[in-house]
Amino acid sequence: MKVFSLALLTLLLAALWTGSQGVSLRSPYSTCCYKDMFMRKKILASNIKSYQKTPSHCSHRAVRVELLNGKKFCVDPEERWFQQYQRQKKTTSAST
Repeated sequence: MKVFSLALLTLLLAALWTGSQGVSLRSPYSTCCYKDMFMRKKILASNIKSYQKTPSHCSHRAVRVELLNGKKFCVDPEERWFQQYQRQKKTTSAST
């Protein structure tokens, strides 16, 4: 019983320390998009909250799009509708 308690205490302290250090146990590859993750349909510009390019170490070049409802999708940055969305965003931000 003492060994179990000591092991449990050790795990708890390790979890607390990791959290306080801001260390993430998630893989950096969790931000990558893979072949079966891509959204093939057009997403309305009014539904897009933000977007971010995937890191260069990912095997597929992609953009992770976050919708207003919190859902995230992978999009091919060469999709025509996404190219138009980016141009529209640049035009809007340049005029303000």
